[in-house]
Amino acid sequence: MKLKLAMYLIPNLIFLSCNPKADDTQAIKSLLEKESSSWRLGDSEAHAACWHIQPYSKILISTVDGKALDIPAEDIIKPIANASGGTSMNTNYKMSIHDNNAWVSHDEVSIAKDGKKTFSHEIRLLEKINGNWKLVGQSIHAYK
Repeated sequence: MKLKLAMYLIPNLIFLSCNPKADDTQAIKSLLEKESSSWRLGDSEAHAACWHIQPYSKILISTVDGKALDIPAEDIIKPIANASGGTSMNTNYKMSIHDNNAWVSHDEVSIAKDGKKTFSHEIRLLEKINGNWKLVGQSIHAYK
C-alpha cells in the first residue's frame, strides 16, 4: 500500500516542482507587486524596469467619476514627479499564460499615507523579454 502511494506521489510531486507555469505565475506576481510598490514609493528606476514599452503598448484608466484617460505609454517610464507614498495590495489574480505572453487581471487596494483607500480592477498585459516578464500595457478601472 505504501509503495503504491509512493509510486503515485513521487512523479506528481516531481511534475509540480518542475512546472514552468508555476514559476511564471510567481514571477508575474512578483513583478506586479514591485511595479505597484515602486510607483507609490517614487522609485522611478525600479518602476521603469518593470516595463518594456512597445509600439502597441497602451495604458487606459477609467476614473471613479467616469472619465477615461488614455495615457501615453512612454509616460509610465518617465521619472515619477509626485509619488503618493503609502502601500498597495493586489489580490484575486487570474492569469492566462501562453509561451512568452500573458494577461493578468487582479484587484488592487491602494492605501495612502493618511490611510485613505482607493480600489481598482486591473488588467495587465505582459511579455517575456530576454527571459524576464515585463509589462507592455494595462487597463485600470477605479471604483468606490
